[in-house]
Amino acid sequence: MNLPPDPRSLARQWLDQGRPAMLVQVIASRGSVPREAGTKMLVSADAVAGTIGGGQLELQAIAAARAQLSTGQSGPVDQHCALGPTLGQCCGGALDLRTERLDATALATWPEVPALFTLQLYGAGHVGRAIVQLLQTLACRVQWIDEREAEFPAEASAPHIERLCVESVQAEVRDAPPGAFYLVLTHSHALDLAITEAVLRRGDFGYLGLIGSATKRAKFMRRFEQRGIADEVVARLTCPIGVPGIAGKQPEVIALAVVAQLLQQASQTQ
Repeated sequence: MNLPPDPRSLARQWLDQGRPAMLVQVIASRGSVPREAGTKMLVSADAVAGTIGGGQLELQAIAAARAQLSTGQSGPVDQHCALGPTLGQCCGGALDLRTERLDATALATWPEVPALFTLQLYGAGHVGRAIVQLLQTLACRVQWIDEREAEFPAEASAPHIERLCVESVQAEVRDAPPGAFYLVLTHSHALDLAITEAVLRRGDFGYLGLIGSATKRAKFMRRFEQRGIADEVVARLTCPIGVPGIAGKQPEVIALAVVAQLLQQASQTQ
């Protein structure tokens, strides 16, 4: 089962299903604390989504929320927690928690989680599937594009990951919003070239990653130079992809390095 990447989306599902749950949130914090004010965690009788920082603080908050749930207490119940003296946690700061039953009012005051980035991912091969597996847990928007329907896995993707099976995949580039991220890792060098060129000609990308070696990058750069694409635009192409220093060519290892790079780029552009 693919769960939504953020507790708010799950809260909406549970509310629609009539599943009882409690909402635990940090309403104030002072000093060194694991999570800031506004952080929320969703607690049901048999599941937890989100985190207020872990450790004894979170264990006690979950137990208290489930106790309220079992007795039918709707709250809100406020609690002051001094992390060092009360719980023995090394953070040393203090925070205030509020626990209340999840209802339509609580959901209405819970802001939407902004997407970390919008990504067009071209290619449903081994590396593409491994990357998508990681992206299912993140708050992002993904268009996963391939001309081969059979390459997509049988199981459904998370709601924020849209699958597109089209013949002229490079034509999808024009529909991406300004500042979008792109990952190009198809089964064909010719297709990689066409998609990458389309993104470079747009020029307004936040990140453009092309799978391949330094040799592939050099060959492609010569092609782009011959086709009149500005050097300063081509220089923004990332190839090879992934944060440096991570050894291994297994799809899962590449995926970890690439998603880390996407997060790095997202933090720089926010």
